[in-house]
Amino acid sequence: MCGIVGILDTRGKREIDQDQLRRMNDTQHHRGPDEGDIYVEPGVGFGHRRLSVIDISLGQQPLGNEDGSVMVCYNGEIYNYRELTAELKALGHTFKTKSDTEVIVHAWEEWGEQCVEHFRGMFAFGLWDRNKQVMFLARDRMGVKPMYYAMLPDGFFVFSSELKALRSLNGLPREIDPQAVEDYFAYGYVPEPKTIYKGALKLSPGFRLLQKVGAPLAEPQQFWDVPFKRHAGMTLGDAEGELVERLREAVKIRLVAEVPLGAFLSGGVDSSAVVAMMAGLSDGPVNTCSIAFKDKAFDESAYAAQVAQKYGTDHHVETVDTDDYGLLDTLADLYDEPYADSSAIPTYRVCELARKRVTVALSGDGGDENLAGYRRYRYAMAENRVRGRIPIGLRKPLFGTLGRWYPKADWAPRVFRAKTTFEALSRDLVEGYFHGVSIMSDQMRQQLFTPKFRADLQGYRAINVMRAHADQAPTDDPLSLIQYLDMKTYLPGDILTKVDRASMAHALEVRVPLLDHKLVEWISGLPPEMKLNGSEGKYVFKKSMENYLPNDILYRRKQGFAVPLAAWFRGPLRERVRSSLLGPNLAATGIFNQAYLNEMVEQHQSGRRDYSAPIWTLLMFEAFLRKEMQA
Repeated sequence: MCGIVGILDTRGKREIDQDQLRRMNDTQHHRGPDEGDIYVEPGVGFGHRRLSVIDISLGQQPLGNEDGSVMVCYNGEIYNYRELTAELKALGHTFKTKSDTEVIVHAWEEWGEQCVEHFRGMFAFGLWDRNKQVMFLARDRMGVKPMYYAMLPDGFFVFSSELKALRSLNGLPREIDPQAVEDYFAYGYVPEPKTIYKGALKLSPGFRLLQKVGAPLAEPQQFWDVPFKRHAGMTLGDAEGELVERLREAVKIRLVAEVPLGAFLSGGVDSSAVVAMMAGLSDGPVNTCSIAFKDKAFDESAYAAQVAQKYGTDHHVETVDTDDYGLLDTLADLYDEPYADSSAIPTYRVCELARKRVTVALSGDGGDENLAGYRRYRYAMAENRVRGRIPIGLRKPLFGTLGRWYPKADWAPRVFRAKTTFEALSRDLVEGYFHGVSIMSDQMRQQLFTPKFRADLQGYRAINVMRAHADQAPTDDPLSLIQYLDMKTYLPGDILTKVDRASMAHALEVRVPLLDHKLVEWISGLPPEMKLNGSEGKYVFKKSMENYLPNDILYRRKQGFAVPLAAWFRGPLRERVRSSLLGPNLAATGIFNQAYLNEMVEQHQSGRRDYSAPIWTLLMFEAFLRKEMQA
């Protein structure tokens, strides 16, 4: 696992500023503390920070072919590299290392842009072909590894693993994108392909980009998508057996490493299933780690211990204080742009713990999106059944009126909190789902933003992100569609971003077998009722794991990492909230309605409303602004 940077002169062969290239590379030292190097030729420069995992002695980068006409700078792991090496050798290619990096070079020579279709793994790389005068970028199918890029005003094309490397360039325009701000306050992150800056972009998962010398900024091209192509005649029993075998194989290919390897173990279904498979494939005890919380309302360590005992793992637990809010500014440094998932705090801590024992850790990320594990899927399908029974001409005015007039009752039992449901029922499936996952509703964002900022948006709304993906979706099944939307937005934008930055902050490589693209393709073809059966999410997965995990692991209520934001903002962070939300930094942007900010703070701290998620979102935006002013 590594950090990569690159520069291409699209206007000729101007000399690359090596000091600037080194500065870019050094901003990502944490991603690869073992080694670092740069490569420069007329008009081209690469930088690489290495975390040594495979072919430790010979896998240094940037790496080239025999005559140096093709050079690659790469972050990730290609798990089928041995098979590809044999295939490419049979086609006449000569290898000088045993690394997966060199496979990319020869695969490009053999298959060109289609090389990425042969790779199985997580990857983001930049490849320079001197003979063809092109820079080729690619990002893995699910977006496990990040890739940022930009065309600078002076004609230099640049890319990196983290936005901070691009931000270190004096030539990068740093104007904040109003659409990205609108997206952030709806989703809690800036969805691909945008970044917070107008002048920089993310390469979306499953996309490649071919930048030619002498050409304007290239348009990325998609090379893969989740197919959702239904399997014919598959019974539940068939699916259970095949799912176990496919998961075992996805885990097995991720156990190759020349460094200590282990797993996160939260006590949830997904990480427990991964550990169960690892235990069956390993000669010795599996290294597992989890964190415990002092506040038992947030603690799942007993379930992790149960799985660890069942499989005899070498299990390590550290207890952290639930009031672990000192990381707020650290998170702003890690994520480079506004990012508002507060579970980044415990994720950071579990990565910190894991790195004390291992260099590579397997995780259970992706199970909820693949197998419909989120409770919100159940709610969305229940709402959609109601939509199907009431004509739109009646449903929209009826539930729209109820939604507008029903009070926002955060303090009440869930059965009385009907406002969000009424509002969702007045919309179609996509808009209803968007409304359900938004941190701040359309109405709240209207109140949050000043009239001038709303005018700057020129009618743009954050739902446009989901609408665009829905228009391209390969399925019209309601459950499959919202899973697809999450795979295009929440999974790469939130979950995988969180894990990548938190793990790389500690030079820890995280591998995600449940996001193996072959496994994802197969699961997508299962009937929706095998994923969400009545009120039971991950139904076929849980059934398939009954011989491996106890029922109180499989069928307990999902908890996940959580932190007590509401209490923090009324207690130890009370003054931080007031100084950040009501202070000069947010006011100076001209984006925010100061009266509404004051109303949110007063109502939350008095206990009349729970604005904890919006307040955290604003705190992280203000922390980003402070970092911007210091840069």
